[in-house]
Amino acid sequence: MSRPSKISPLLSERLGLPRTDKERWRLNTDTVGRLQWIYLRDKETAERRPQSTHEKYLLGLETGLPELPAAETASDAALNGLRFFKELQLDEGFWACRYGGPMFLLVGIVAVHYFTKTPFPEEWRIEVVRYLTNTAHPVDGGWGLHSEDKSTAFGTSCNYVVLRLLGMEPDHPVAALARRTLHKMGGAIGAPQWGKSWLSLLNLYEYEGINPIPPDVWALPDWLPIHPSKWWIHCRQVYLPMGYMYSEQLKAPLDPLLESIRAEIYTQPYESIDFSKHRNTVSPIDVYYPHTTILNIMNSVIVLAQNYLRPNWLKRKAREVVVNLIRKENKDSNYLSVGPVSFVMNALVMYVEDGPDSESWKRHLDRMGDFMVISDDGMLMTGTNGVQVWDTSFTLQTMCMIGAAEMPEFHETVKKGLSFLENSQFTENCTPGSYRDPRLGCWPFSTKDQGYTVSDCTSEAMKTVLMVQKLPYIDVVIPDEKINPAVDVLLSLQNRGAFSPGSFASYEKIRGPPILELINPAEVFGNIMVEYPYVECSDSVVIGLSYFRDHSTYRHAEVVKAIEDAVNFIKSAQDDNGGWYGSWGICYTYAGMFAIEALSYQGEVFENSESIRKGCYFLAKRQEEDGGWGESYRSCETVTYVSHAQTQVVNTAWACLALMMGDFPEVDVITRGIKFIMNRQKANGEWLQEGIEGVFNRSCMIEYPNYKFYFPIKALGMYAKKYGNPKLL
Repeated sequence: MSRPSKISPLLSERLGLPRTDKERWRLNTDTVGRLQWIYLRDKETAERRPQSTHEKYLLGLETGLPELPAAETASDAALNGLRFFKELQLDEGFWACRYGGPMFLLVGIVAVHYFTKTPFPEEWRIEVVRYLTNTAHPVDGGWGLHSEDKSTAFGTSCNYVVLRLLGMEPDHPVAALARRTLHKMGGAIGAPQWGKSWLSLLNLYEYEGINPIPPDVWALPDWLPIHPSKWWIHCRQVYLPMGYMYSEQLKAPLDPLLESIRAEIYTQPYESIDFSKHRNTVSPIDVYYPHTTILNIMNSVIVLAQNYLRPNWLKRKAREVVVNLIRKENKDSNYLSVGPVSFVMNALVMYVEDGPDSESWKRHLDRMGDFMVISDDGMLMTGTNGVQVWDTSFTLQTMCMIGAAEMPEFHETVKKGLSFLENSQFTENCTPGSYRDPRLGCWPFSTKDQGYTVSDCTSEAMKTVLMVQKLPYIDVVIPDEKINPAVDVLLSLQNRGAFSPGSFASYEKIRGPPILELINPAEVFGNIMVEYPYVECSDSVVIGLSYFRDHSTYRHAEVVKAIEDAVNFIKSAQDDNGGWYGSWGICYTYAGMFAIEALSYQGEVFENSESIRKGCYFLAKRQEEDGGWGESYRSCETVTYVSHAQTQVVNTAWACLALMMGDFPEVDVITRGIKFIMNRQKANGEWLQEGIEGVFNRSCMIEYPNYKFYFPIKALGMYAKKYGNPKLL
């Protein structure tokens, strides 16, 4: 079950916690999508730079946008939604959002500041305390793996420590309740490996109590199947610097505050704990992916080897290899890394290696704000440095597909969006020896600076560019010779081996054998060791390549073959009951939309496709009495459809889009869903935030706040085009 809904007013307000002045926050941006919130301490400076509409919206302030004429048709509602959403576009052409959800991120940035004795900005401190206060479980006061999760030892221990490091006293009601909950779970001794690592850095745990994270594995020949270059990109980039931390036994000096926290987070005196006996102690409520016998044996062998057999030259060699790879990662990602966990760990390594006055540390320090987002309930750390390219691509696609892009009032919105996509295309490949695939011509999920392309992000951005550049008022700014390299990369990413041939993974082609999952050490995440075939990624590539197939003859036969093979994979991935499991969105409604759209691009519809018939019936059977769909994040964890306690606008839009693209003959089912979306729309055209929308690694949910705009708008607009735009309300 999801946790109970937040209570209004916010807990931080009821407790009288200090807060910053929301009217002093401003969002700095640039042409490639960088986002940094700054606080204007001087009132006169703030008055000279009035807040924009998107800043007010993201801060939860009144936007001043007017009420719009009441929608009677789906087209009315779509245009009302788009008129609201276009006002949130930044001048640089993209849309911003708070990409929150994971509750294990703040401990990293706070711990690194504390370890390096770098002052934590006061405005950040105030608002992070507010955020953790407001996201604490309203019953037991703990925190989970993500913002809608039950309380866990990982989330509660890490965020309790964050509050204490940021100045909350142990007898404060928030801290006291969280501590009681932590003790009921056995204390911080039950945190998983990632939590134990952060606690060890802060001298709140002992490294002997962590299962080994040997950086030595990076010194192995890279042709070995177990070499980290074969791992999934997020896994290898986290364990790269984490292995450095473990090997070097990095620890903050013990001080009175840390001594106090030591006494608070365990159920027995710190000095009495034999940490070496707790390598495998993880709170049962935390465990999603239990250790295998193979992993436990391997860990015991490695512990013995590193204690008694590991020569110093091997330790030095491993350190050299790891640091060199981190430097390459810094160069290729402009010091952002693939995600926030590896980002702060890389920063820590550069501080230790190069010192506090080094350029590498200063570059990391400058990037800290790229991950910090201010919202109505406080400040959080985001899952990446944003969702800029992904959101912009889908928004422009929606405008083209419903006909809004042809309307003069939206011309400027389209032009700015295309300009941003032009600025976001990669123009060079990564550093040799970084174990990174080619990226020339591709697009990222967030920003060009971040440096990582993803198969579906490139496909959706490419499709968007091709669609937009067909508009009569748009100049071709990305010609075919700049798009063809993206096609080259996409074709190279298709999996051709015995494991899920024809499929597409996320960042890279599958490099390692799935059997490596037997040594997944993280305990709280599933499917992290290697790339996996993903239905949604395969769907997006099919859609993008299908659009390209109809646009160009470049590598035509290979494009056609790639589409055919991917379609075969998509059909093979369908469950017997007609559903498709979604790995990046919640869950069956999300994947069903993409899968049916991909098949529809091959001329398949309900009438001639068994896969689409099964997919449509799977969704139609799960419509709720009010006409909407509501899917819980529990679907992702249990790999079976679980209904949400409330129907959701986003799930409903996904289901309606799937049914429409599949030509589902029972139009009344779709109409009821469209009416539901219209009834949830506010007078100014917006939809309010509901349940969390995204997921990764099966167990951790993540927010995609802009989904509630462009997917409902797309569903409404497509309904109007497909069924004659009848009066519905």
